[in-house]
Amino acid sequence: MNWTTDIPKLKNTGSGNFFLIAGPCAIEGEQMAFDIAGRVDEICTRLGIPYIFKGSYRKANRSKRDSFTGIGDEKALNILRAVGEQYGLPVTTDIHSDPEAALAAQYVDMLQIPAFLCRQTSLLVAAAQTGKVVNIKKGQFVSPEAMRFAVEKVEEEGNPNVFLTERGTTFGYQDLIVDFRGLPVMQSFGVPVVLDCTHSLQQPNQSSGVTGGRPALIETIARAGVAVGADGLFIETHPKPSEAKSDGANMLPLDRLEALLERLVSIRQALK
Repeated sequence: MNWTTDIPKLKNTGSGNFFLIAGPCAIEGEQMAFDIAGRVDEICTRLGIPYIFKGSYRKANRSKRDSFTGIGDEKALNILRAVGEQYGLPVTTDIHSDPEAALAAQYVDMLQIPAFLCRQTSLLVAAAQTGKVVNIKKGQFVSPEAMRFAVEKVEEEGNPNVFLTERGTTFGYQDLIVDFRGLPVMQSFGVPVVLDCTHSLQQPNQSSGVTGGRPALIETIARAGVAVGADGLFIETHPKPSEAKSDGANMLPLDRLEALLERLVSIRQALK
C-alpha cells in the first residue's frame, strides 16, 4: 500500500515526513474536537506533516463500569464527519464489534482495531469488507512477527489498505515497554507502521481502577520512533489532559505538540 495516495483528503504527502494520527482519546463534544483538529491541522500544514484526526466515538475497554464511555454513538460519529469536512482531513475512530465496522465506515476514512481485539478474526474481516483503510493496533500480548496473520486477514478480503500500530508490550502486571525491533519487523510485511507514543506509556491495571501513564516520556518514545524509521506517529492530545474524560494520564498537552513536532521533523530531515 502507498499510504501517500490511498487515504482520501490526506495533505502534505509530498513532504517526505512521517504522517501523524492525533486527537483526543474520546470525542467529548463538538467544540473540543474542532479546537483540537484545527490547531493540529494548522501545525501540520506549516511543518508539512500529513495529518489524520483521531477520536473514539465510544470507549468500550474501561477499567471500571462507571468510567466514561461516550456522548452517544450517532452524536460522536457526526462530529467526526463534521471535523473531516470542516478541515478537509481524513478521520479515524476505533471499532469493537462486527456491526460497528459498517456503521463507522459511513463517517470516517480509517477504521482502527483496538489492541485487545487484534486477533478477532470476524472484526478484522468486517473492517476489511468496508473498503476503508484498516489500522490494526498490535496487542500488548502479541509478537511483532505474529501480526503478519492480522494483516493477511484483511488482505485476503481483497483490501490491501492495512496499517499496523505498535503500542507497547505487557511488562509485568502494571507496565508496558516498547521493543523498537518490532517496527522494521512489521514493516517487512509491506505495510506502513505507526508508533503510538502515548498508549505505549500507559500503566494499566492500577489498583485505583484508573489507568496511569508516564507522559513525560512521550518525546523520548517519539524521537526513538522517528530515528528507527516509523512511517507514522500516533499521539493523543488534549488542551487539558487532567480534565480529559479518558486516558488523561498519558496524553500530551495540546500546547506542547508544536514544539515536539518541530524537533521530530528535524530528526526526520537529518536521517534523509
